Amino acid sequence: MQREDVLEHALHVLERVGIASTTLEMVANEADYPVKEIRQFWPDTEAVLYDALRYLSQQIDVWRRQLILDDELSLEQKLLKRYQALTECVNNQRYPGCLFIAACTFYPDAAHPIHQLADQQKKAAWEFTHELLTQLEVDDPAMVAHQMELVLEGCLSRLLVKRSQADIETARRLAEDILRFAQCRQGGALT
Repeated sequence: MQREDVLEHALHVLERVGIASTTLEMVANEADYPVKEIRQFWPDTEAVLYDALRYLSQQIDVWRRQLILDDELSLEQKLLKRYQALTECVNNQRYPGCLFIAACTFYPDAAHPIHQLADQQKKAAWEFTHELLTQLEVDDPAMVAHQMELVLEGCLSRLLVKRSQADIETARRLAEDILRFAQCRQGGALT
């Protein structure tokens, strides 16, 4: 049994049925492994959920690092690249929504390891946006990062429910508008 294979299948189940409804049995069925084998590595649903979210977090971190190092993209393109990635997910019948927001909701205790993992991922997303906005020298990059992350999180939350490509496009255009407005403000066009 390949750990990553099981975790990929767990993510598929989480995307389809949500954190509250996912069971170890569903993951085992999706991965086509006996539950008994799965339990050798993950004794319960919470254990596989934590590992699946940690695995997803690692994938996102690698993707962001590669994006930061991509010299062929402008800073603006890097900021908006997440919307293209979401479009690719939807085109591949993957609806990631925001499993990290869902995890914080399902595990509201800030001391819970799953809540902490989800919170770390949200902070890393903000730091990514803030770093790029700082390089762009926009006015008040912290505020603009909060605005752009709020739009992205709203889009991700909508994907949990509606699974609509149109919502991704709307969020991308709103993020572009926020970025342009910040650049205009930085350039003195709005004073």
